[in-house]
Amino acid sequence: MKFNTDAFCSFIGADIIGNNKSEYVDITNISVDSRSLQNDQHTLFFALKGGNHDGHDYVDELVNKGVRYIVISDESKVHPTQGVLYFKVNNTLAALQSAAIFHRDSFDFPVIGITGSKGKTVVKEWLNYLLSEEYRIIKSPKSYNSQTGVPLSIFGMEEKHNLGIFEVGISTVGEMEKLAKVVKPTIGVFTALTEEHGEGFQSLEQKVSEKAKLFVNAEVVICELNELLLKYLSPITSVYTWSLSDVSANVYGQVTQSTLSIVVNQTDRFSVELPFTDDSSVRNIMTCISMMVYLGYTADTIAMRIIGLYPVELRMQVKNGVNNCTIIDDAYNADYQSLSIALDFLEKHKVSSSKTVILSDMFKSGFEVEEIYSQLKELLATHHITRIIGIGEHISKYLVGVSNAYLYKDTEEFLQKVSVEDFTDENILVKGARGFRFDRIVTMLEKKTHETVLEVNLTAMCHNLNFYRSKLKPETKIMVMVKAFGYGNGSYEIAKLLAHENVDYLGVAFADEGIELRKAGVNTKIIVMNPEINAFSAMIAYDLEPEVYSVRELNAFLKVARERNCYEYPIHIKLDTGMHRHGFLTGDLDELIEVLRHTNVVEVKSIFSHLSSSDMPEYTDFTLGQIDMFTQNSDKLMQELDINPIRHILNTSGIFHFTAYQFDMVRLGIGLYGVGNDKEEMQQLANVSTLKTRIMQIKEINDADSIGYGRRFRSQGRTRIATVPIGYADGVHRSWGAGVGYVLVNGQKAEITGSICMDMLMINVTNINCEENDEVIIFGKDLPVTIIAEKINTIPYEILTSIALRVKRIFFVE
Repeated sequence: MKFNTDAFCSFIGADIIGNNKSEYVDITNISVDSRSLQNDQHTLFFALKGGNHDGHDYVDELVNKGVRYIVISDESKVHPTQGVLYFKVNNTLAALQSAAIFHRDSFDFPVIGITGSKGKTVVKEWLNYLLSEEYRIIKSPKSYNSQTGVPLSIFGMEEKHNLGIFEVGISTVGEMEKLAKVVKPTIGVFTALTEEHGEGFQSLEQKVSEKAKLFVNAEVVICELNELLLKYLSPITSVYTWSLSDVSANVYGQVTQSTLSIVVNQTDRFSVELPFTDDSSVRNIMTCISMMVYLGYTADTIAMRIIGLYPVELRMQVKNGVNNCTIIDDAYNADYQSLSIALDFLEKHKVSSSKTVILSDMFKSGFEVEEIYSQLKELLATHHITRIIGIGEHISKYLVGVSNAYLYKDTEEFLQKVSVEDFTDENILVKGARGFRFDRIVTMLEKKTHETVLEVNLTAMCHNLNFYRSKLKPETKIMVMVKAFGYGNGSYEIAKLLAHENVDYLGVAFADEGIELRKAGVNTKIIVMNPEINAFSAMIAYDLEPEVYSVRELNAFLKVARERNCYEYPIHIKLDTGMHRHGFLTGDLDELIEVLRHTNVVEVKSIFSHLSSSDMPEYTDFTLGQIDMFTQNSDKLMQELDINPIRHILNTSGIFHFTAYQFDMVRLGIGLYGVGNDKEEMQQLANVSTLKTRIMQIKEINDADSIGYGRRFRSQGRTRIATVPIGYADGVHRSWGAGVGYVLVNGQKAEITGSICMDMLMINVTNINCEENDEVIIFGKDLPVTIIAEKINTIPYEILTSIALRVKRIFFVE
């Protein structure tokens, strides 16, 4: 992208800082992420300010990496450097959107803008596939549909394209007007309209009226024939409708088994074989067919291409691999934009320094093959990939001569010639176009476990982190607990995410947990909450910071620290204010002060205590008493020792209920994992963990037959029983069986019948339409662990931390 500097400054409302102005600026990369490996001298970086991050904090670091073009709003945080062009604006997000408008105005080819409640990404990806033979398409990568994602997508537009497909999402009123100016769609698509994601709107009608503003200058909008949609779309643009029930729509469809019969404008008829028959897919297919009809495609072409549609994977998954490998599974598409995102994801979640990419031929969409692979080689070099495995005719041709590239003509040849022993202690990104069936490669490289999996939604985890951060002052630090294997979810991957989110401290229970995180490449400060004296040497070796709760423990640590020649080694003083577990009582403080006053071996980095009942309104006075005692005792330590450490007492429920007492830092635990301590808090949190498995066998038993150990279930009439491969060895409590608890099968409750076995349980599916291999939800969004915990008289912590290590964890981002 080459633009005139004066014109650009005028358009985004920028002033130039310093005397480094040039007539033109030539940019190849737009960035808002300071950690991206693509940041270089051809990058234009926007220092965005958010509730929890400020891009200005990383400007000097970016300059040292070679970035020469930076958009800022806070001049006080910048140290102008010779050779760097700083654009000073009032608001960097608004400037990013204005810059995208500036870029968008350079092109006059058609642009399809997609919005709706659900189905946006699927329709976008399907339209890209269906139209790619005739058009050179630029589209939103993944689901880049936010206030930041949309402008970043627009910057991908180049002269070589002749069609754009961009999805646009909003979360509240006032956002769409901004994005409508960025996208300027000539053709609109309104996907399914539902109540989902309506928290930022007063009503469904308000949500429709806001989303409709995307199409104010569009020549047509393709949508379902719906009274509410027409109310807001018809006054601003033409509407081209489809329907599965009203023959008056422009495109009417009728489903018979796996065939979709189409009638266009009540005259022209043709049929399409459906690759999927579920309701959501059929509706998305109707949207795509309507678009193709509107664009003039023939019935034969439509039918031929629709049958080739594929499931769209909306997430990248992190999986445990063989031989201590970590796998990033993105095995269903291969285009330049999504590869760029996946490589950044690989860098953020790598456990070791070795990075391998297994990549198929790239999706071409009408572009010159040489150009695609030239860009590919440059991208892979930028990311310092250790080993490139190319699979396919084109990638094998154009990566010949690349020293770290190993090339195979197809997936079959790779599977025949390569074994799992060829992969050890490395991070592997598996990314391939759907036709290459890279799912077989993922299966080969995955650590083998049974079909029961715990899915961990890292996107939901970020949402929860930001929810609690929103209750804090900007300067308040945050410590996140990743002890007990990340509350059962998995510690390495979560710690990597939290490091990326710039939390200040991580908390673990024991030294070996912290050591494993260090070995996995986690550099965030780590506090060991239950340090054992015999682990002090190892803690110092791995830069782990101990909680100190007694003079005996402190003296033991001082002895080891002196032997290691430590100076001002960080420690964290625990005060007992009423929990009566670990910690210094008020009567212990004088002795503690006397020891600390005569040593410089350690430094008191923080003073903290723990609330016992912050989730219980009936003990509010007791909690306030704890906080008062903490204030007095920490004040005494600070005054007597003349120190100014970080102070913290609030845990998850404390953050929510006692926000005024956040001191210098808070400690977030179970709330990160989507579990609050009351209904109001739970409503603000996103579900993180879903434990699921599949039906192994279904059988019918006779009246009065018994099930399982102890014959605790007797059937009443003919009963359909399904056996599920999960039991108490996997973490399902036995008390949840024998008619007390249930699971979900195809969205319906299936009672657990009889005793839960070590590796299996049985469920009653007499009234549920299901078959063998159907999915079974043990807990998740629609069956929260809070419900299970309440029913069996325990706490959600115990449910989550009971999930056995033999259960495979799959981490994903949406």
